[in-house]
Amino acid sequence: MIRKEGEEIVIPTAVIKRLPKYHRHLSKLIRKGVEKISSKDFGQIVGVSAPQLRQDLNHFGNFGQQGYGYNIEKLYNELSKVMGIEKKSNMVLIGVGNLGQALINSTDFKRRGFYLSAAFDINPRLVGMMINGIKVRDIETIESYIRENDINIAIITVPEEAAQKLADRMIDAGVKGIWNFAPVDLKVPKGVSVENEHLTEGLLRLSFKVKDDKK
Repeated sequence: MIRKEGEEIVIPTAVIKRLPKYHRHLSKLIRKGVEKISSKDFGQIVGVSAPQLRQDLNHFGNFGQQGYGYNIEKLYNELSKVMGIEKKSNMVLIGVGNLGQALINSTDFKRRGFYLSAAFDINPRLVGMMINGIKVRDIETIESYIRENDINIAIITVPEEAAQKLADRMIDAGVKGIWNFAPVDLKVPKGVSVENEHLTEGLLRLSFKVKDDKK
């Protein structure tokens, strides 16, 4: 649900899923020094038709000019506002296994306005370690850390059996968004958003798409 001019409107899920891709390619164009682009050319870059691109963007405002196209930097900034990333978002990560460590070592978060400030784990051998400048803390301190550091988003990379309980604890402490890598569908109250990244499901979808090639 997105508010527009004081009213709540429903944006199709497919459109929301395409926004990060548009944003990523706009960032690349800015780094290349490109100032403007037509809907046709930008559509070719992102893999959609020009009418589909215009329709997607028109859900959020009139960003283009006929005969000129889109001002790339302006469109980038407007989409940043639409996605809520024009301001700093503070994050924590729970579960410092192989996947958790790989995410901590990602260099893309900060460039997109997301700041991973701490990681948490139950394993005493990991507590106190520094990984890519991020300190691993005791999971028992997570509620106080969230409250004291204005944490908006939590990343969960823990086993299935621990995920829901940890999600409940973080939500009670004030987290409003969860990026969930645990193989379980989390139950959250209204006002809290979840993005699930079930890695094996992605592999199964890929298998479905290529199955005919095996014949």
